[in-house]
Amino acid sequence: MEKIKQQAYSATKEIIEKAGLKAGSILVVGCSTSEVVGDKIGTNSSPDAAGNIYIGVAKAAAEAGVFVAAQCCEHLNRAIIISRKAVPGADIVNVVPQPKAGGSFATALYNNTPDAVALEEISADAGIDIGFTLIGMHIKKVAVPVRLENNKIGAATVLAARSRVKFIGGVRAAYNEELM
Repeated sequence: MEKIKQQAYSATKEIIEKAGLKAGSILVVGCSTSEVVGDKIGTNSSPDAAGNIYIGVAKAAAEAGVFVAAQCCEHLNRAIIISRKAVPGADIVNVVPQPKAGGSFATALYNNTPDAVALEEISADAGIDIGFTLIGMHIKKVAVPVRLENNKIGAATVLAARSRVKFIGGVRAAYNEELM
């Protein structure tokens, strides 16, 4: 479990750096602890693995002043767990995640965040997807894939994305020529 904690820390630190996240940014994390322990998503929720992943993620996020949002599983319609401080004025929903209804990682974040709240959705600045949990719906437009060197936590593959400002309106001629 110590290795899982270190892998979670390294992957989180890497996405924070590569995405250029600043203090106050939001990082969404989707996590299948079943995949982390080598099983099929949704079949073997592991509170122990989740706790260690949470410690690694929370440490890297705290060092950068970044808020962590945990995406719940499909049983809770992929609701988000986050600190109330990160989302003042947000519409809060009434749900408490459990290991097999919301997911072990969302439960770990909820249990370790004194002011945790649940939201239906969020627009995060970047995210990590541990075990193919599909976090894209919670990242600001436009989501851009980020290739991580630290792309494994336990047996799970880690995917990452950051957001970038939308390009709206006209495009300079030089840019158009590059596209041709």
